[in-house]
Amino acid sequence: MSHKIQTLGEFIIENQAAFKYSSGELSRLINSIRLAAKVVNHEVNKAGLVDIIGAVGDTNIQGEDQQKLDVYANEKFIQTLTKRNIVCGIASEEEDDFIAINSQDENHQNKYVVLIDPLDGSSNIDVNVSVGTIFSIYRRITPVGTPVTLKDFLQKGSQQVAAGYIVYGTSTMLVYTTGAGVNGFTLNPAIGSFYLSHPNMKFPLDGNIYSINEGNYSHFPQGVKNYIKYCQEEEGDRPYTSRYIGSLVSDFHRNMIKGGIYIYPQSSKNPNGKLRLLYECNPMAFLAEQANGKASDGFTRILDIQPIELHQRVPFICGSKNMVEKAEAFMQKTL
Repeated sequence: MSHKIQTLGEFIIENQAAFKYSSGELSRLINSIRLAAKVVNHEVNKAGLVDIIGAVGDTNIQGEDQQKLDVYANEKFIQTLTKRNIVCGIASEEEDDFIAINSQDENHQNKYVVLIDPLDGSSNIDVNVSVGTIFSIYRRITPVGTPVTLKDFLQKGSQQVAAGYIVYGTSTMLVYTTGAGVNGFTLNPAIGSFYLSHPNMKFPLDGNIYSINEGNYSHFPQGVKNYIKYCQEEEGDRPYTSRYIGSLVSDFHRNMIKGGIYIYPQSSKNPNGKLRLLYECNPMAFLAEQANGKASDGFTRILDIQPIELHQRVPFICGSKNMVEKAEAFMQKTL
């Protein structure tokens, strides 16, 4: 007997009861992200055919050259979220400051803010390696009816009401959580619908993949160096396999399915780490914990860190629970 494959839209409606706030609003918000993802996916997949790849000449707030597709993805997500009259503010890794959005009646009735990394791993675009979008959703904490302020965005990761990513790879997938587990949906490009393909995703407790840019080994703290040596030792199920794509979305996605650990530590080059707490680490940490994994900066749970600025960077260790705890033990031994 064949069973009906569930679309993302059907899944959202069916699971509205699991969301503790007004479900219709969040549904519209996830739907607008779905729509923008399809538009961006179309551009990413034709990037080799038209002159949309390559740097655009501007540098973003992080001091990194912006790829043309970064700018395109940023515009598309902001446009789509703004038009839907559902968010009161957006913060993007590509923008210096947050964007305040008035609701149609201009009295600031919208309740959600979205933080987004529109195209993570964009340095890989030119060489046809998977890139992705990461999003994080909070309920505002300032009173409804007033303009959104910075403190609506500077909430701890533990306050997220939803988070997810889209990976534009050999197939395009949208993976998200609203705090009731993690589910993955694959795009059928022929008809433009996302279908539930990976229900109730979980990190295996253990894994044999470690993902870190070993080219920076000499810059790493001693605890990280010791953990890498542990991963490489011939003992039991070790040495582990080293797999590092350089797109956080792709590395995280593979490790969640196969079991593994992702590490972007602080270093002498980047004393606070390189990944952004609000646009990358918090949403991925929320997903990891909902998928039975773990995320920390080596010492503190990521979701407990109080942000102090929009583009704050933190060290990031994330993945299968037992592997993260082992890495933390190595970090803590060298204090």
